[in-house]
Amino acid sequence: MVLRFNFSILAFRVIILIFSRWTMTKKRIAIYPGTFDPVTKGHVDIMFRALKLFDHLVVAVALSPEKGPLFSIEKRVMFISEACQDKNLEHLETLPFDNLLIDFAVANSASVIVKGLRAVSDFEYELQMGLVNRNLNDSLETVFLIPSQEHSFLSSSFVKEIARHGGDVSKMVPASVLKGLKDVSR
Repeated sequence: MVLRFNFSILAFRVIILIFSRWTMTKKRIAIYPGTFDPVTKGHVDIMFRALKLFDHLVVAVALSPEKGPLFSIEKRVMFISEACQDKNLEHLETLPFDNLLIDFAVANSASVIVKGLRAVSDFEYELQMGLVNRNLNDSLETVFLIPSQEHSFLSSSFVKEIARHGGDVSKMVPASVLKGLKDVSR
């Protein structure tokens, strides 16, 4: 009886040790989805903020043909990669997707969806989207991050409109996007 009891305690301790090591080594992976047409410095700011909270960030670039994007999905993925390449972001990955976000998150072992908020109007839409995602898969959480104040007014729509009319967007977008916008307007 004593031997069986001691063996049970030992087995229990081994199980706890294995579980604690597994949970300590499990990477916290987040998905930051969007159309990113084009990526702005506000988006990049959210990426930096998310990387402070998570071990790995997958920037999920949505195909979104219904939005009529200015840039191809390949170009948008490239812009994000170029905007982040000189910032030593080895824990950031940029991937295109054209399926349900929850399915993409599960396929990439993510447990969190990161969304950027600029204003109260963003919150209403993103809250609704977060609740729909939770209804479809309650193991995914949605985390809202706000950009730094200098980027809080930025949107890809504003950038495209300003660039279309010849305005200066150099403080709003990474250098590769600026070049891409100039190429499109020619």
